[in-house]
Amino acid sequence: MMYQHVGGFGFLVWLVIAVVAVAPFWKICVKAGYSGWLSLLVLIPLANLVFLYFLAFSDWPSQRPGTTA
Repeated sequence: MMYQHVGGFGFLVWLVIAVVAVAPFWKICVKAGYSGWLSLLVLIPLANLVFLYFLAFSDWPSQRPGTTA
């Protein structure tokens, strides 16, 4: 167990990486018209790929006629 002695510092590093990964997707979701909470799917393996394809190929609510971004 190489990382056994990292302790709380390892959790802090993981938290920073998670925030850096989620923050841009949060902004994209909000601009697309979806809830920002969907960006948490980026942290789940395989769900992040499905989520990326969903964002890429779905019709965004913010671009539908009659809605404002």
